[in-house]
Amino acid sequence: MMNFTSFNPIQVNAQQQVSANQPLSLRQDQVFHGTIKQLYPDQMAEVQVGNQKLMAKLEVPLKVGDAHFFQVTATTPQTELKVVTGPMSQAMTPAQQMNQLLETMNLPKSSEMQQVLLHFMKAQLPISKDQLIAAENWMKNLPNGVDKNNALQALQRMVELKMPFNSTVFQALTQGTKTEGMSANLANLAQLLTNQTGGNEVLKSNLLQQINAIAKPLNNETGGVLLARATQTLLDQFAPTAVKIQALATLKEAGILPNQATLQNWQSINQSATTQNVSTTLPAQAGPMIQQLANTSQELVKPMLDQVKAWVNNESLLTSNQKQQIQQLITRFEQIPPSKQAIEVFVKQMQEQLTKAFSDNSTARLFTQNEQGVSAKDQLLSLIKPDSNFTLNDALLRNLVKATQDSPQPQSILTQAEAQVQSAADSKAMEQAIKTVLKGLGVSYEATLASKAGDVQAIAQQMKPQLLALIQDMQTPPALRDAAETVMARLNGMQLSSGENGHQHQLVMQVPLEFFGKKMDATLQWNGRMKDDGKIDANFARVMFYLNMESLQQTVIDMQVQNRVVIINVYNDIPNLETLAMSLKSSLKAGLSDKEYTLSGLFVKPFGEQHTKNVTKSSNHPDEQQGGVDIRV
Repeated sequence: MMNFTSFNPIQVNAQQQVSANQPLSLRQDQVFHGTIKQLYPDQMAEVQVGNQKLMAKLEVPLKVGDAHFFQVTATTPQTELKVVTGPMSQAMTPAQQMNQLLETMNLPKSSEMQQVLLHFMKAQLPISKDQLIAAENWMKNLPNGVDKNNALQALQRMVELKMPFNSTVFQALTQGTKTEGMSANLANLAQLLTNQTGGNEVLKSNLLQQINAIAKPLNNETGGVLLARATQTLLDQFAPTAVKIQALATLKEAGILPNQATLQNWQSINQSATTQNVSTTLPAQAGPMIQQLANTSQELVKPMLDQVKAWVNNESLLTSNQKQQIQQLITRFEQIPPSKQAIEVFVKQMQEQLTKAFSDNSTARLFTQNEQGVSAKDQLLSLIKPDSNFTLNDALLRNLVKATQDSPQPQSILTQAEAQVQSAADSKAMEQAIKTVLKGLGVSYEATLASKAGDVQAIAQQMKPQLLALIQDMQTPPALRDAAETVMARLNGMQLSSGENGHQHQLVMQVPLEFFGKKMDATLQWNGRMKDDGKIDANFARVMFYLNMESLQQTVIDMQVQNRVVIINVYNDIPNLETLAMSLKSSLKAGLSDKEYTLSGLFVKPFGEQHTKNVTKSSNHPDEQQGGVDIRV
């Protein structure tokens, strides 16, 4: 089995790469290798550095064609250079050149220093003495799991992109390119949060709760099934009273119903939270809509019925039969005088019908949302707890899972709910899980704050700001702080590894996932181009998936999109994996077709094959690929 622990930046064709002929930007005290190409009056010279040239003033006269190591002594008003080493003949090896520079600059000759200096010499990049010393120290103290070559690439990226040259950025870049271990990092942090004494206990508890939520991204769906079944039990006139009381108690424990709720008033107990400020437009959610109807005056309720009918017709989460029954209820109400009592009866019947409909659909239509992004379980929760919101819903549903787990009722209820979610899991479930994890991690924390979008309280509950608070708290135990810094470095690394380069854009996401007891570390690396309007061009892209799964173990998926034609290479060393691929190719083709993409080929290959060779062929002549298992559609 071939092990991969990190990824390299996706390389695209030469036309898409940024030109190497951009002006060279130098900083004071940096050292670089250059060749004198042309001399000018007043000791000015043209110096070639790699593929680039610059004009600089020399401290001493030099000869055309000589190669030296130079140090930048000034950058304004003009670049001024000092010769660090004497002329280097073409016969000198890189090692000899490096040793001469080490002696001249009085730098240590450790293996780490030589590795760093040799790397920057080959890359033709300038670096200062202070940066070399710092880099040597970081290379000597690399954490477990960080490859030296990846560390050197991180140092190069810091210099090329003019990032702050400090340990925080270096750690973020080296951790951010790792493709495995995120789940282990979170598990270790969770264990320390549980076992380590000292520090802010409230912060530790909140952070542990957030980690647990990330570890089970579909728990809110399980909670939705439990909510629907509890509601169905309470609505069932033939259900035993003891079973109803237990369902009621569990909803109270989860914070969905207040403590004063009874079997008689549970549907109306939360209606006291209604507002008297009635809008002329109906809300998108069922609970607030019922509240608005209940608070509408007798004179205005009938004119609003056309809006109610339209709301019902447009609600994609209701079946045709359910819509018909509700429309019949509205029609009957239209035929009677709108007295206060008649309105109360109508609103109660509407609430009962909607509650029953959405409780049925919460179990029958998992992972389904309407055009407003609202699910059946959200609609059901809004009817039972009208003051809830999208931010609060997930927390309430997760509370319901825990309350059910801790309750004296048979655990088969929870087991059955989990089994139902598992059987319904599909691509929408995966999409929802990834969004839940990324949101919980706080990957877009800074961007959300900058744009002032979203609930501030909800943003504060994300992992990243809580990690930052834990690290900055002087009372946090050292072992716990180290674990928090490791996770923080992984999160920062995603951002530092992502970014724009001209029309090209790279996005990196590391997602620790757990589905029904199966853990998986997934890293997604996307490279594409931006259109003139600043939006992503969905017609052309290169996407790499690095997956570490319990069953399939390490897997790399290389997906290339050219003019909406998709070619996929799957790399895995497990024998006979092509059999599984063959059985799934039809659904893959159909899924891509739904998004207006065409699957051209799916190729399953072992890791031993030359990856770049296959990638090149698949980009130009798919039919010429050799070796592996080829599945063409």
